Amino acid sequence: MKAILALDQGTTSSRAILFGHDGSILGTSQKEFTQHYPAAGWVEHDAEEIWKTQLSVAQQVLSDHGMSAADVHAIGITNQRETTLVWDRQTGRPIHHAIVWQDRRTASICDSLRDAGHADAVQQKTGLIIDSYFCATKLQWLLDHVPNARDKAEAGELAFGTIDSWLFWNLTDGRLHATDVTNASRTMLWNFHTGDWDEELLQLFNIPREVLPEVHPSSHVFGETAASLFGEPITLGGAAGDQQSALFGQNCTQPGLAKNTYGTGCFMLMNIGEEAKPSPSRLLTTVACWNSERRAYAYEGSIFIAGAIVQWLRDGLGIIQSSSEVESLASTVDDTDGVYLVPAFAGLGAPHWDSYARGILVGLTRGTTKAHIARAALEGIAFQVADVLDAMRNDSGVAIEELRVDGGAAANDLLMQFQADIIGTRVVRPKVIETTAAGAAYVAGLATGFWKDTQEIESIWETDRVFEPKMTSAEAKKRRARWAQALERSKQWAE
Repeated sequence: MKAILALDQGTTSSRAILFGHDGSILGTSQKEFTQHYPAAGWVEHDAEEIWKTQLSVAQQVLSDHGMSAADVHAIGITNQRETTLVWDRQTGRPIHHAIVWQDRRTASICDSLRDAGHADAVQQKTGLIIDSYFCATKLQWLLDHVPNARDKAEAGELAFGTIDSWLFWNLTDGRLHATDVTNASRTMLWNFHTGDWDEELLQLFNIPREVLPEVHPSSHVFGETAASLFGEPITLGGAAGDQQSALFGQNCTQPGLAKNTYGTGCFMLMNIGEEAKPSPSRLLTTVACWNSERRAYAYEGSIFIAGAIVQWLRDGLGIIQSSSEVESLASTVDDTDGVYLVPAFAGLGAPHWDSYARGILVGLTRGTTKAHIARAALEGIAFQVADVLDAMRNDSGVAIEELRVDGGAAANDLLMQFQADIIGTRVVRPKVIETTAAGAAYVAGLATGFWKDTQEIESIWETDRVFEPKMTSAEAKKRRARWAQALERSKQWAE
């Protein structure tokens, strides 16, 4: 039986998932890798460790299920976006740790660019807000701070990429330096109107064109793997940044359909059709998955800390032993007893865009327990999502009738019910919540004929559970007002 192998390279782990023709998961393998925090607000990854873990889980999932390369129709890649890497073309070795999307070291550079009046031009060309979240200033920092990097880059000796490009390079033994449109659109260097790297932006950020990868549609045959990796070559059929991949995996292929992914961060995207429209609320206008015939765009609201707050409860506070315990602990209390947790550990993303906001826990009394804090952590995720959904509704003029959800925390029933309550809209969870990996499988399968068209894919998408709002609108309004007060205190912390 043929399958599609999805490589899901995330912020904290590398995974490999096998999908059958009916969309079911045939097998999965996962390995976590090290997070590096060299300074306050800095986050880095060892790209070579990423490659080793990703290759290992790909080989492992095939071995575990008695499959060989001949059983894999194609590989699709989805990846943590904006994480920025530069490597030497001759040796294939990174010149520095990858700078992770959460990293804030270039916030002051972004301040200077905004102060100099470049924000409107950048947003018009890319749909993005000038922020250290994106690749351009990270790449600029690497070229300016690693000895001899800029000279080597200008000589064509270095290659820049997001993590998909790094995987393509290693999967093909250095033959392929490429990315797809969704990842390119997150660099702040790619003009989504022209579909090309933008010369004015390259000059603004002082980036030599020689380091940049080729850009292809998401659903596209990029090449094939080196035979030595899996015993024989496997077709590389597609790639997409994780959130656009999840949008596609949730079958949000028509304007007005929206999804939210609950991962390390939280990311809501809504399909807005074939026209790139600006967002008055400073949501991002981003590229959705393209094929060779059709372009599509989406509004996006990015929340930097979501599932990571649960990791903090585990690793930082030690009030749970494993992430899976948070729901049962939070369920031991009926509410937070007035406790609010704003998880702005890496600043605030959409629609606030405040790099200097910091996490804050308010409303504590002597009666506060670890259960109240656990529940406040989960509710803090949902409140952030509600803020983004409001902006999306206002900017699009579309009454979003349901929110499709995925990602690890989408399995948390308490969180999903509170999410429906606080937004006053039904929340729909699919049977296969690994929709990020599913999206990568779909783009690869469409490019290689595994699936005929998007209609065939839509026919295999199934609902697991629908969460209907139960909270009164008055109660939801009251709680959101208190959340807004906590949010303002978070923003004022750096003043």
